[in-house]
Order: sequence, then structure tokens, then C-alpha cells
Amino acid sequence: MARLLSWVVRAAWAWSRQHADIRAGTRAARRFAAFGPGTSIAFPPATIFGEPWIELGAHTLLGADITLSAGFVPGLDLGPRPLLRIGDGCAIGRGSHVVAHASIEVGDFVYTGPHVYITDQNHSYRDTETPVGLQWPADDPVRIGPGTWIGANAVILPGVRLGRNCVVAAGSVVRPGEYPDHSVIAGVPGRVVRRYDPEAGWMPPLRGPGPAGRPADDAADPAGA
Repeated sequence: MARLLSWVVRAAWAWSRQHADIRAGTRAARRFAAFGPGTSIAFPPATIFGEPWIELGAHTLLGADITLSAGFVPGLDLGPRPLLRIGDGCAIGRGSHVVAHASIEVGDFVYTGPHVYITDQNHSYRDTETPVGLQWPADDPVRIGPGTWIGANAVILPGVRLGRNCVVAAGSVVRPGEYPDHSVIAGVPGRVVRRYDPEAGWMPPLRGPGPAGRPADDAADPAGA
């Protein structure tokens, strides 16, 4: 009996992984402000709420165990406009968290590794007599430019504005600020370690190929696939 029950559970779970994702046209997808064709959220999700204030573009894939939220808790009226927009052709890695309170905009063809955290709200600690968790948080919109790659376990803090085709290295913590197009950000705290100049090319220059034709550049794949 135990073996039969185990088989049934595994079979049901495998079926759910293949068929229970949220797809365009389903009842779950219709709760979103927009849910583009070809887009899906893999099963099982972690936490999803505030769907009327979340827009997902076309042909975007969101991995399992994902958290997508708008606002503090479900059931709030968050106003007339979406707070979270993810563009067309994106791939957000499994276990990632995208948590919007003011505005998060993710451009087209943005890819992330697993367990990336993106938020536009931070705790405040100005009042030294009140526990940090009880102080009113501070919001600062986040914008991630199209074509950007964000590596596994990276953290994008409130107030970050990433340009087009940026690379964020795995495990980096990106602080508030403007980051130009074609820049590579790495470290804790994150800083620009390489950028592209239309006249000079990549600065510092990319290294040549390593043994067996593989890249020898220490930033060839700093984001971690």
C-alpha cells in the first residue's frame, strides 16, 4: 500500500509539473492586468498575489517556486496602474522573487538565473527607538533594461536603473543608481567592472580565447549560468 501511494503521489506530481502551469487564457491568467500569448508560470509557484497590478508580456517564462507580488498583502486596492511589468521574451529563473510596491519595470528579453531577488521597497531604520520591521518602508522604482542578464542569487535593490544589455554577476548586490548600457556589474556591493565604449570597445578589454577555444576572460560569464 505504501509503495502504491508513493507511486500515485509521484505520478500526480509529475502530471502537475507538466500540465498545471499558468498559461494565457486560463482562469488564473485572466486575473492579471495582462498575460501575453505564449507566456507561462511553471508549477508550483511559491507566492502570487496582486495580479490585477501585474503585467506579463508575450512568450515570457517564469520558473517554478516563483514569487510575484504587488502590494503588501492580497486584496488591497493599489490604484489605477500596474506596479509590476515584465516584458516580452523574458525568462525568470526558478525560486526568484519579484516584489513590487511602487514600480518595477523589466524590459524585453531579460533573462535571470535562479533565486534572483528584485524589489522596489526597503526597510527604514531612521528611528533608533523603533524596531526596523515596524518602521514605514521606503519605495524607489526599479527599471531593468531590455536584453539584460542577471546571474543566480543576485539582489536588485530599490532605486536601481539598469541600462540595455547589462550583465549582473551571480551573487551580486546591486545598489541604487543608474548603470549605463552594456555594463557588467559584479560584487557586494555591486560596481561596474567592465563597460562598452562605442569608440574604444570593451573597457577593460576582453581577453582572447583560452585552451580548447574556450574563453579565458574572467568576466566571460560572470553571471553564472
